[in-house]
Amino acid sequence: MLLGILFVLGMANFAMHKAMLESNHPVLDSLPAAFRAGGGRISLALEFLILLLAMLLAAHDWPAASWIYAFYSVLNGVTAWLLLNHRI
Repeated sequence: MLLGILFVLGMANFAMHKAMLESNHPVLDSLPAAFRAGGGRISLALEFLILLLAMLLAAHDWPAASWIYAFYSVLNGVTAWLLLNHRI
C-alpha cells in the first residue's frame, strides 16, 4: 500500500516537474544549462532517483522515507502552483 502511494506521488511529481520545464518561466534561467538541456532529462532522472530511493527505503522498513517524500511532494506542488500561476 505504501509503495503504491509513493508511486502515485512520484507520478504527480513527474507531471509537475515536466510542466515547470515546459513553462519557460524566467526562474528556470537560474538553473544550470545541463538541467534544462534535452527537455530536462538530467533533472527528470534526478527526480526518478529521489523516487526510487524513497521507495527502496520504504520497502526496507523505513517508513520515515515516505513521510519525507510526501513532504517533498507537497513542497513541489506549492512551488509549481506558485510559478505556473505567476505568483512569483
